[in-house]
Amino acid sequence: MIKITLVDADKATHELEVAAGSTLMEAARNNMIRGIDADCGGAAACGTCAMSFSSDWQHILQGRSEEEDDMLEFSVAEPEKCRLTCQIVLTEEMNGLHATVETEQG
Repeated sequence: MIKITLVDADKATHELEVAAGSTLMEAARNNMIRGIDADCGGAAACGTCAMSFSSDWQHILQGRSEEEDDMLEFSVAEPEKCRLTCQIVLTEEMNGLHATVETEQG
Protein backbone atom coordinates (compact mmCIF):
# COMPACT_ATOMS: atom_id res chain seq x y z
CA MET A 1 0.00 0.00 0.00
CA ILE A 2 1.11 3.52 -0.73
CA LYS A 3 -0.03 6.75 0.90
CA ILE A 4 -1.36 9.58 -1.23
CA THR A 5 -3.09 12.87 -0.46
CA LEU A 6 -5.91 14.12 -2.67
CA VAL A 7 -7.61 17.51 -2.43
CA ASP A 8 -11.18 17.34 -3.73
CA ALA A 9 -13.30 19.92 -5.57
CA ASP A 10 -14.42 21.38 -2.21
CA LYS A 11 -10.76 21.78 -1.14
CA ALA A 12 -11.14 19.02 1.48
CA THR A 13 -7.99 16.96 1.98
CA HIS A 14 -8.12 13.15 1.94
CA GLU A 15 -5.19 11.02 3.05
CA LEU A 16 -5.54 7.57 1.50
CA GLU A 17 -3.75 4.25 1.50
CA VAL A 18 -4.14 2.59 -1.88
CA ALA A 19 -2.75 -0.41 -3.69
CA ALA A 20 0.04 0.03 -6.18
CA GLY A 21 -1.04 -1.13 -9.63
CA SER A 22 -4.42 0.59 -9.65
CA THR A 23 -4.95 3.88 -11.46
CA LEU A 24 -5.17 7.14 -9.60
CA MET A 25 -8.68 7.52 -11.04
CA GLU A 26 -9.74 4.20 -9.49
CA ALA A 27 -8.29 5.22 -6.14
CA ALA A 28 -10.13 8.56 -6.27
CA ARG A 29 -13.45 7.04 -7.32
CA ASN A 30 -13.22 4.20 -4.78
CA ASN A 31 -12.78 6.84 -2.09
CA MET A 32 -15.52 9.09 -3.48
CA ILE A 33 -13.25 12.08 -4.13
CA ARG A 34 -15.60 14.87 -5.20
CA GLY A 35 -14.70 16.24 -8.63
CA ILE A 36 -13.38 13.02 -10.17
CA ASP A 37 -16.32 12.11 -12.38
CA ALA A 38 -14.45 9.96 -14.92
CA ASP A 39 -17.40 9.99 -17.31
CA CYS A 40 -15.58 7.92 -19.94
CA GLY A 41 -14.58 5.23 -17.45
CA GLY A 42 -10.86 5.63 -17.98
CA ALA A 43 -10.49 5.92 -21.75
CA ALA A 44 -8.83 9.39 -21.65
CA ALA A 45 -11.76 10.69 -23.68
CA CYS A 46 -13.54 13.15 -21.40
CA GLY A 47 -11.13 15.10 -19.17
CA THR A 48 -13.36 14.75 -16.09
CA CYS A 49 -10.66 13.06 -14.03
CA ALA A 50 -7.99 15.75 -14.34
CA MET A 51 -5.86 16.58 -11.33
CA SER A 52 -3.01 19.04 -10.93
CA PHE A 53 0.38 18.22 -9.44
CA SER A 54 3.21 20.35 -8.12
CA SER A 55 6.42 20.51 -10.08
CA ASP A 56 7.97 18.13 -7.51
CA TRP A 57 6.03 15.27 -9.09
CA GLN A 58 6.41 16.11 -12.78
CA HIS A 59 9.50 13.91 -13.28
CA ILE A 60 7.63 10.88 -11.92
CA LEU A 61 4.42 11.61 -13.85
CA GLN A 62 6.03 11.79 -17.28
CA GLY A 63 4.70 9.95 -20.29
CA ARG A 64 1.58 11.76 -21.44
CA SER A 65 0.26 10.42 -24.71
CA GLU A 66 -0.75 12.70 -27.57
CA GLU A 67 -4.40 11.90 -26.82
CA GLU A 68 -3.97 12.89 -23.16
CA ASP A 69 -2.20 16.12 -24.19
CA ASP A 70 -5.06 16.97 -26.56
CA MET A 71 -7.71 16.26 -23.93
CA LEU A 72 -5.94 18.35 -21.29
CA GLU A 73 -5.45 21.25 -23.72
CA PHE A 74 -9.20 21.17 -24.34
CA SER A 75 -10.45 20.60 -20.79
CA VAL A 76 -8.29 22.47 -18.22
CA ALA A 77 -6.89 25.96 -17.81
CA GLU A 78 -3.28 24.92 -17.03
CA PRO A 79 -2.63 21.63 -18.83
CA GLU A 80 1.11 21.66 -18.12
CA LYS A 81 0.37 21.09 -14.39
CA CYS A 82 -2.21 18.36 -14.97
CA ARG A 83 -2.65 14.72 -15.84
CA LEU A 84 -5.71 12.59 -16.45
CA THR A 85 -5.82 10.31 -13.43
CA CYS A 86 -7.10 7.43 -15.56
CA GLN A 87 -3.69 7.39 -17.25
CA ILE A 88 -1.60 7.21 -14.07
CA VAL A 89 -0.88 3.73 -12.74
CA LEU A 90 0.18 4.06 -9.11
CA THR A 91 3.62 2.71 -8.22
CA GLU A 92 5.64 2.47 -5.01
CA GLU A 93 7.65 5.45 -6.30
CA MET A 94 4.48 7.55 -5.95
CA ASN A 95 4.27 7.06 -2.17
CA GLY A 96 3.54 10.52 -0.73
CA LEU A 97 1.91 11.81 -3.94
CA HIS A 98 -0.16 14.97 -3.49
CA ALA A 99 -2.75 15.94 -6.13
CA THR A 100 -5.61 18.41 -6.42
CA VAL A 101 -8.82 18.02 -8.43
CA GLU A 102 -8.61 20.40 -11.38
CA THR A 103 -11.68 22.60 -11.18
CA GLU A 104 -10.49 25.36 -13.52
CA GLN A 105 -11.85 24.35 -16.89
CA GLY A 106 -10.18 25.66 -20.04
